[in-house]
Amino acid sequence: MTELRCRKTEAMEGDAGEQDRQNQPELQTENINTPVHTEDELSTVGAEDNLQQKDEEDHSCQKQEESSRPETSGNKAKTSSATRFLQHLVRVFFGCLAAVACGMLYAGYLSTYHDRKFWFSTRQELEREITFQAGSGLYYYYYKRMLAAPSFERGFYELMIDNRTVAGQTINAVERLSLYPELITSYIYRVTGSQDFVEPIYFYVGTVFGLQAVYVTALFVCSWVLSGTWVAGMLAVAWYVINRPDTTKVDHAIPLRDNWALPYFSCQVAALTGFLSNNISSATEMFCYLTMSATTFIFLLVWEHSHYVLFIQGLCLFLLDSFDLVPSRKMADIHKVYLSSLFLAYLFQFQNPTLLSSPLLSLLIGSVLARYFQQKMKMGPLVARVMKLFLHFHLVFTTGITFSYLVKKLVPVSEGDFILKFLEVKFGLNTTNDFITNFLLCQESFQRPRQDLFLRLTQASVLPFYFLVLTVCLLSTLQTIYRRLSGKPMKTNIRLEDGRIGEQPEVIYHVFHTVFFGGLALLFDGMKYIWTPYVCMFTAFGVCSPDLWMTVFKWLKLKSIHPVVLSLILSTAVPTIIGFSLWREYSPRVLAELSDLQEFYDPDTVELISWIRSHAPVAAVFAGSPQMLGTVKLCSGSAVTSLPLYSDVNLLRRTEDTYQVYAMRSAEDIYKILTSQKTNYVIIEESICNELSFSKACRIKDLLDITNGHIVYDKGEMYSFSKHGRFCQEIKLNYSPYTNYFTRVFWNRSYHVYKVNSVISFQY
Repeated sequence: MTELRCRKTEAMEGDAGEQDRQNQPELQTENINTPVHTEDELSTVGAEDNLQQKDEEDHSCQKQEESSRPETSGNKAKTSSATRFLQHLVRVFFGCLAAVACGMLYAGYLSTYHDRKFWFSTRQELEREITFQAGSGLYYYYYKRMLAAPSFERGFYELMIDNRTVAGQTINAVERLSLYPELITSYIYRVTGSQDFVEPIYFYVGTVFGLQAVYVTALFVCSWVLSGTWVAGMLAVAWYVINRPDTTKVDHAIPLRDNWALPYFSCQVAALTGFLSNNISSATEMFCYLTMSATTFIFLLVWEHSHYVLFIQGLCLFLLDSFDLVPSRKMADIHKVYLSSLFLAYLFQFQNPTLLSSPLLSLLIGSVLARYFQQKMKMGPLVARVMKLFLHFHLVFTTGITFSYLVKKLVPVSEGDFILKFLEVKFGLNTTNDFITNFLLCQESFQRPRQDLFLRLTQASVLPFYFLVLTVCLLSTLQTIYRRLSGKPMKTNIRLEDGRIGEQPEVIYHVFHTVFFGGLALLFDGMKYIWTPYVCMFTAFGVCSPDLWMTVFKWLKLKSIHPVVLSLILSTAVPTIIGFSLWREYSPRVLAELSDLQEFYDPDTVELISWIRSHAPVAAVFAGSPQMLGTVKLCSGSAVTSLPLYSDVNLLRRTEDTYQVYAMRSAEDIYKILTSQKTNYVIIEESICNELSFSKACRIKDLLDITNGHIVYDKGEMYSFSKHGRFCQEIKLNYSPYTNYFTRVFWNRSYHVYKVNSVISFQY
């Protein structure tokens, strides 16, 4: 029998030994008198005696330890735990303070830079509104309209049956243009009584800048959660600000939907990062879950393209679930968030059919059904698991495509076929003469990024470190996937000595996140505004994370220096060196941007809008380019023939008709097109009519010539040919038949405005 002993003094151990020797004859006598048992009975009885004796001795040990322990030991333990808690609280407090400070400083920087760039505070109201470039001022028009309404309810009702925007059409402007940001902002402006101390335009611009502060703070928190140190958050913010031309469009187009939506997406990603982490309490997990639910819904509500972004995120989470890298319980909760947010957004967007046929919903339906039919997918040897995994992928995507096809048949969605045709042309699978498709492909957001993007990121030192961090995390993730497919369990409590950064679910998610969005950024330049901020965040996390350095040292089998100590040193030294070099090189540039007064003044546009306000009838309808019409609508309130909205196929068709004034069409054809849109005035822009560009295939007049069949190819050269001259040039000559249909009423260096005659006068 194994004898258990407590920790005592030597004297007590000696006394116990003498007592045992004295009691040995008695034990032998008792053994002689005991009855004979079989071998199994003896083993059973012995085991029971062992357990009973062990319990008694353990109990006596505990009593002896409690009696012999000094009273001060309990106080020391309590003091040490309280000290650790206090240290953790102080660290969290200073981290949160740094995150909020970074956000507020960035918002102040944006406000100052915006005022210096546009001389915003010294301009008149008209000149301020013109600074909303690229047609983005159209959204601010609806904000002004809501404030001018007698009540919020009345203004909201008028926007739902809006017949004062697009000529000859009654539209639901809230649904068509995703105007919930303007509705909420105007409501807050009314309720808080802000009209007494701040102008409406400053409140609107300030709200957008405040959201950018939230954006930066969320990136800070996300990098902090991943690395465990808020130094990573500060480095992420520094890289974000330095690469501002590639991380945000808020500099020149404030009211765009992206600027309203992406801060909520950043908060959602930060909450998802915390939710996927294994080392969080139940209260923190619930907070992350609620934050993720709220931000996902708002993100879907304020941007019409948000469900495509969430689809890419859903693919990342789908891979985590398929490789069994995250608990099934958490994946079920995330599915609930997606489904509930889609349902609520569908209701708030007036039963928007696009959400029903969205790829996100199709992926969720396919994933849920496949999980139901493949309950034992994550069991078995390596080969069996891989085969089940391929079957799982096939089942999910087949089910999702089938569901999307059935929904489109039951609920027709006009954009579905158009997007498919657009992607075919984009990837070179097809060619087309369609104006809208070629027009969108020529937009900068849909073109491939230029090399200067990667040059700027390299000069800011973020791209080289990004590739280093991504390589380490990706290789470690592949190792984890192989171990999971081989049936090995995934560790939940990973220590620094383990050197397995790829076994953290939140890290694996961000690896998939940056790879997927990076691939899209290589195809579409507009995707860089989603990818680049997370490049800054992910890189900052990597260089500040001891786990990443420890993973590298484990692979290298470093023995000369203790790898834990070296990883802690490098995770502190490397970001310090990077931060110092960035501060030394870029802080003078940032300060110079705030001190320089830039000149932005467009007198020709101001003159045009002033003429429209003073000479054009209130009920007049204007035709022109979408960007120009957005400015006209904002500054004058006149009805227009089209809007600068590239997600609506019907409005794009009207835009194509309006652009015919730059084609080689007859005066009679143009007159018929404009009168069918109830146009009273047409604005012809010199910058489009006489556009000079190295890429001839993307000039508006060339796109129109291709669509109209007015292009002749001769020996590799492209020539325009038609029996009619180019309308925008011929009408300036003021001869018949152009003067029969149109009368010039205003002109300057940039614009010519012609009135569409209601009565045709034939002059020869």
